[in-house]
Amino acid sequence: MKHIITGGDGFLGTELTRKLVKAGEKVVICDIKQTLASGIYENKELVTFIKLDVTQPNAFEQLDIADDDVIYHFAARLLMPILPRSQRKDAFWQDLYVGTDNLLNHMEKNGLKRLVYFTTDMVYGHTVHHPRFEDHPRAPLGPYGNAKYQSELLCEKFRERGINITIFRPRLIIGPGRLGILEKLFKAVDRNLPVPTIGSGKNFYQFISVSDCANACIAAVKAGIPSDTYNLGSQNPPTVNALLKKLIDEAGSRSFLLPTPAPLVKLALGFFDRIGAPIMDPEQYMIADETCVLDVSKAEKDLGWVPEDDDVSMLLQAYRSYRNPVPLSSDSPLETT
Repeated sequence: MKHIITGGDGFLGTELTRKLVKAGEKVVICDIKQTLASGIYENKELVTFIKLDVTQPNAFEQLDIADDDVIYHFAARLLMPILPRSQRKDAFWQDLYVGTDNLLNHMEKNGLKRLVYFTTDMVYGHTVHHPRFEDHPRAPLGPYGNAKYQSELLCEKFRERGINITIFRPRLIIGPGRLGILEKLFKAVDRNLPVPTIGSGKNFYQFISVSDCANACIAAVKAGIPSDTYNLGSQNPPTVNALLKKLIDEAGSRSFLLPTPAPLVKLALGFFDRIGAPIMDPEQYMIADETCVLDVSKAEKDLGWVPEDDDVSMLLQAYRSYRNPVPLSSDSPLETT
């Protein structure tokens, strides 16, 4: 059995590869770019790299996939760096939906039935029920979440046609080497600047570590790749204020928290986005003052998966990595969710 990972040179792909190689498993990494600094290609007996662009219709024809191989679909365009408004819809649709459609059609054509796919909790949009279970209404707020939502609907159709697809919906994935939206926060803390919160900061905030995400993939394979959907997030997440205070203490910073009126801040951020100077993606700031906590009990029940990392530890680890960076993955926009 081989493990074939699209977007495998990205953040989650490299983490999963390390865990699989440690267990003696063979891995085929498929990506549009190979980053030698990641160090995951040193074991040439177990790790193979294939250059592949999932948006190309015939891209998967070059792969030698056996019936018992497992495919992990991580290839995606990230929200960061922020694209101009005029480019978002097409870029996300091509990279998230079209790439997934190409893969699923190839799998069906060749009788392949084992897929683990990462989407995002942004398919939920605004919080309707707290906590969010997997049956929470899906009403994405922008082109990124919508493309992921439509790709989920696509997966549901192919499930009915006989392909086993485990879908994971993670919260914000963080870990060493992955900063994204956190980089601006860390810079403000290092410069002793005020740290504004969108709203009061009393809402709860949840991460998921890259290690826990990789462990969920392994758990899904061990469970036979159930054709079902699972939330991924930490347990017992703290408030935004509690998280940020821990960060400021860790940094020894003179920064302080500055609550702001959420409606006015969102209005301002929307203005900057419209004039071509975006600070945050709308799909991020529109829910920044909400409690968006995923219930993860279903994954524990079905897969035996339990998150190991807590939110404070994850944030502080990401900050330490920012202070002492180690290149871990590709900087390509087509990376892992």
